[in-house]
Amino acid sequence: MDWGINSVFINKSKRIPMRRYWTSRYLITLCVGLLIIAILSVWWIRHSTLENRVQMMELLTEDMADRYTESRGERPQPGGIPGGFPDQRWMGLEQEPLIYIIDRSGEIISRNRPMSPLDQEIDIEMLDSTETVQTLKMDDQNRLTFYMVKSPIVMDDTTIGWVMMAESKQLLTKVNHEYKLLATMIISLALLGWAAIYILTKRLSDPIKQVANAARNIEEGDYKVELSNNSKEEEIHELVSSFKGMANRLERLEAIRTELLAGVTHELKTPVTSISGLLQAINDDVVNDEERKEFLEISLKETEKMQTMIEDLLAFNSFASSTLPLNREKVAINETIEEIVHDWEITNLNNSIRVEVERNSEEAIVEVDWIRLEQIITNLFNNASQAMSEGIITVKILIEQQDVWIYVVDGGIGIPMEEQALIFERFYRGNEKKYSTRGLGLGLALSKMIAQAMNGDLTLLHSDKSGTTMKLQLPIVQENRKQSD
Repeated sequence: MDWGINSVFINKSKRIPMRRYWTSRYLITLCVGLLIIAILSVWWIRHSTLENRVQMMELLTEDMADRYTESRGERPQPGGIPGGFPDQRWMGLEQEPLIYIIDRSGEIISRNRPMSPLDQEIDIEMLDSTETVQTLKMDDQNRLTFYMVKSPIVMDDTTIGWVMMAESKQLLTKVNHEYKLLATMIISLALLGWAAIYILTKRLSDPIKQVANAARNIEEGDYKVELSNNSKEEEIHELVSSFKGMANRLERLEAIRTELLAGVTHELKTPVTSISGLLQAINDDVVNDEERKEFLEISLKETEKMQTMIEDLLAFNSFASSTLPLNREKVAINETIEEIVHDWEITNLNNSIRVEVERNSEEAIVEVDWIRLEQIITNLFNNASQAMSEGIITVKILIEQQDVWIYVVDGGIGIPMEEQALIFERFYRGNEKKYSTRGLGLGLALSKMIAQAMNGDLTLLHSDKSGTTMKLQLPIVQENRKQSD
């Protein structure tokens, strides 16, 4: 079965499914890890088995020496060990080890098996050694090693002989049952690990695959995204939530774009049609002098409206691409706001709406583009006057730490709750304005961009049926601690 390993190492440019990609790599890593564990386990089993069997040989030689002493008297005699030689099954061996009864002179007087080449290697020097366990190399390449374990036969504190047990290292370290258990455990862990990573990878890859399919649908223009958001993994949950939010925003922007095209066409077509009709009437001499003058004034006003809309579009594009420079200057905020209010009241045709300014007790200096600041405040006043037929627009100036906060409060009808999150979207127009007020829906979006370009911000603080409060925040560059007049 190909788990994508060949695809990865042969053709690096080929893309493979995430499930196969990570499952194959985890399986390789798991197998390498288990192989290392198996090698270490085999070494440990062989080492511990060797130690245990050598210790068992020491105990058996001591036991045989004690039994021989109790039954034979002064000198070892032929005839084996009282009670017989130990069974090889005591140590789990396939055959019993070589067992010798040796007298003080080094002569072998009894053995449990026929003569072997090992008999010639036993000498008095080996017997007189203080080491209980010794190793003996039997061939020229030192590949065949025997472990020699001896125990003295002591009578009246005198050594009268030895019981010696010998076996090759190969047989002492040979185990079958443990290896089978180890192999079963390693294979089981490999299968269990593979199954676990396959299930986990599937759980992670399925939501990502769904998001990828949804992205393709969006690319084709289908913004109706249906994604399950029940994942317990925080990252997957955030991915799906963010994608759904992005899809909804794209759908909204697409609707706004479509509406913008229709709106721009309508907004430009209406004054063009009016101007065309008025100029045609003047050209055909169907109006008198007074009407001709009035028609020309109306045409100029319609032309100014078109120019304003085009300037808004150009200014918005310039700010969006950060290509429109700001002419910054340091101004006193109280005086500046009062001057802007005065200019707006002169041009405002609705005399039933007036503006009140609540100055801050201390004057503060801000560095702004005066014309752009007036554009922001004027736009807020225009929006407020459109929301109310009469009443008072209140401007409050406060200083908080290193910022100036300018609140514009009106008593209008307010902004519906479902529209409040969208008012700073480019080209967005609320349902009330869409049919009652001409425009492109760029006012607040452009004002916010200008405020941010001056290191400040414009936000909606509050809006309900009792009115709306907008907040303009600007950084202070210098404070005048004198009391404001």
